[in-house]
Amino acid sequence: MPAPCKDWSVKLLYVIAALFAFAAPATAQADFDTQAKFAVLMDYESGTVIFQKDADVELEPASMAKLMTLAVVFNEIRAGRVSLKDEFFVSEHAWRTGGASSGGSTMFAELNSKIPVEDLIRSVIIQSGNDAAIVLAEGIAGSEGSFAAMMNELAKQIGLTNSHFTNPTGLPDPDMHSSARDLANLARYLISEFPEYYHYFSESSMEWNGIKQANRNSLVEMGIGVDGLKTGHTEEAGYGSVTSTAQGDRRLIAVVHGLGSMRERTEEGRKLLTWGARAFERFTPYADGAVVAYADVYGGENSSVGLVGKGEIALYLPRGSRDCLSATVDYQSPLIPPVMAGDEVGKLNVFCKDQLVQSAPLYAASTVRQGDLVRRATDALKQLALGWL
Repeated sequence: MPAPCKDWSVKLLYVIAALFAFAAPATAQADFDTQAKFAVLMDYESGTVIFQKDADVELEPASMAKLMTLAVVFNEIRAGRVSLKDEFFVSEHAWRTGGASSGGSTMFAELNSKIPVEDLIRSVIIQSGNDAAIVLAEGIAGSEGSFAAMMNELAKQIGLTNSHFTNPTGLPDPDMHSSARDLANLARYLISEFPEYYHYFSESSMEWNGIKQANRNSLVEMGIGVDGLKTGHTEEAGYGSVTSTAQGDRRLIAVVHGLGSMRERTEEGRKLLTWGARAFERFTPYADGAVVAYADVYGGENSSVGLVGKGEIALYLPRGSRDCLSATVDYQSPLIPPVMAGDEVGKLNVFCKDQLVQSAPLYAASTVRQGDLVRRATDALKQLALGWL
């Protein structure tokens, strides 16, 4: 039996101008630019990237890496290994590296004290407390290094393809990196997977040890609907933020980074979110259950299986513009039976002028079991002939 392809390089190209009589997100970028070196604007519901600027270039995440720290903590709480009421010890390492004497953002945690997990989480989000992040890491994994391994393992599960974490704080490390796209996808994961904790991101201030600090994300208090998520800054990387806003039934996620000041960070984040909220409209090319393409099945009772999205596949496209989109469907060809309904077997990639603007997983629409001997023999001959060609 011929072996299936080992990669996802088999692409079925669909020129879908007739179906998508709309402009693509990449076209609209001519109408907008940002001073940020790196930027992404993503529609939360569909995952559509409607603006990007060096979205996949490696960057220093600074304190935005704490979003990955929070993802690990929330997963540990969901698994029952940690609770919000647990108290973690403030070690000398956490106190010296992330405390008041460090000169960085801090909770002002007292050496050898114990702090509830919920307060540590709030400090990481609101105050960007480096000491709080280290205390959480040591309380969960024993050390920053072990916790970083958990961060990287979860990053792979989430699908972050251009990130590597070495500590829970985001303090400078030459081996730590992420990308604007990964940070947007990380924010989307946090919002969708842990809605019960999302309210922490919109709290305006937090007081600990008699010291009150405002939320470092100044957009939260601007009255434009921003309710998260995290800012970051180092001398080398500049100023950046991962923010989100909900207006009506639509939520956007914005990432800007590499800016020269807090004022620029606030203004560029605001401009990107405002433009995205006003310039685009929702378009649904594939309804729930609609077949996007067909994939070959080797030796199955049927020679192919329909591929569908999980729910409808929606795009946000610029208002009043017209252009065409193209798409590819990638799958490991041919599929080997049994293929069960609901199995994730492929991916829809939507492009404009060779620029990827959205990817969506595709699933088998029906079950295809192994075919009879005649069917398997016929498919074997077809595969052999293709191999000769």
